[in-house]
Amino acid sequence: GKDYVRDKVCNEYRTMGKEDFRALTIVMNSKKFSNATFEEISHLTRDMVSLAETCCTESADPSCYDDGSSALSAKSCEASSPFPHHAGTGACCVHTGLERKLCLAALQHPPRELPRFAEPSGDELCADFAKDPKGFADRYLYEFASDYSQAPLPVLLGSARSFLSMVSTCCMSPAPTTCFLKEKLQRKTLSLLTLLSNRACSRFTAYGKDKMKFSYLTMLAQKAPSASFEETLPLAEDAAEVLAQCCDSVADDCMQKKLSEHAARLCGALAPHDERFAECCKGKNVLQSYFCITALRATEAPQLPELQPPASERLCGRDSALHALRYMFEMAQRHPSVPDVFLGKLYDASQVVREQCCAAEDSTACLDSKKQKLRGELQAFVAEAEELCSRYHELDFLDFKKRVQEALVRSAGPSTVPGRLAQLAERRADFAAHCCSVNAPPRYCAQQVRDDTRVPPQAGAPAAL
Repeated sequence: GKDYVRDKVCNEYRTMGKEDFRALTIVMNSKKFSNATFEEISHLTRDMVSLAETCCTESADPSCYDDGSSALSAKSCEASSPFPHHAGTGACCVHTGLERKLCLAALQHPPRELPRFAEPSGDELCADFAKDPKGFADRYLYEFASDYSQAPLPVLLGSARSFLSMVSTCCMSPAPTTCFLKEKLQRKTLSLLTLLSNRACSRFTAYGKDKMKFSYLTMLAQKAPSASFEETLPLAEDAAEVLAQCCDSVADDCMQKKLSEHAARLCGALAPHDERFAECCKGKNVLQSYFCITALRATEAPQLPELQPPASERLCGRDSALHALRYMFEMAQRHPSVPDVFLGKLYDASQVVREQCCAAEDSTACLDSKKQKLRGELQAFVAEAEELCSRYHELDFLDFKKRVQEALVRSAGPSTVPGRLAQLAERRADFAAHCCSVNAPPRYCAQQVRDDTRVPPQAGAPAAL
């Protein structure tokens, strides 16, 4: 309710002081509205800090905060509002009072999956800092929190404070270059934690806990195919649990502590099976080991017997989800170049088919029918994804793009407009560059697959589901 929000805000303002509260407000607004402009975030921050400054004093009227927040929500609903724009604002503004405030407070932008901020050189940083230290800090907080909006708030704040402290210290140092090198080395673990937690939480937010477990499981199947399903499933469950606990946690050490513990378990379980994992796990910094593991390319497909689907009657029983998960794990082992976004589409479709058929009067007949119908589509879908990403990794980018265009000419025929073919080749090459990588942005890539008319609309119900 309104009293809880007022008490929370005023407690933060009194505890932190105006400047730290202002920095927190910039980070929280930039994290929430990651596609807003700097000017929009600045307007919103200025008004929120002014509200706290005016209404969080001991002498403030009890109605001060409520009246001020009502004025803010009214301003959000103006046609010329200077605050961040959101498609859902109009629907919120139909309401009044507390209902409108709660509706507006719940709005947020989808995360910015393709970062825009590139850290300048030390000389550029110091030049910008010298011109306007406060303005420099504000813009950095905005850019950084917008790009890493899915990292937990304590991780973001810790990393941002550390960076600004480094700039302030090194730009006043008699040897700035040496200072930056030393400070960046000291910040390495925190920088890795920010990067890793943003990637992992972005995937967790897009997928949810169950699909995250599936995604992590298939990632391990492709990187360490010699490890068994029984060995990797507990690791995938552990990873999903860590993210469920820490992505939205405000506890200072949740992500660092639990991700480090998970990395140690990962090294303990898989380093004995795989030389590359063993190499990654040699160092003492477990987060660096984890970063090394996440950056590993999928290995070559091992020699395994032909994949056998589970019997239809098993797919609606007590352990049906486990049988389906094992099948997808074994598929990932055999197709290491098929990226997460394609495997995720298969997972989604298999869930839909199982739900439909397990509710049918004759579930076994329903599943058998679906398998028969979609078997060819599945094979074509997987083969196309594997070919695209295998070639992307084998060739340099210009050769890859040339091969893509040649393949499009063969499939489309000579009568197709050359400009259209070039456009299609560019789009497909861009898709591969973003989505064949081990840390592909999940929402962006899923949208690209949906937009690609060459992907069969019903593909993904695996031959075995």
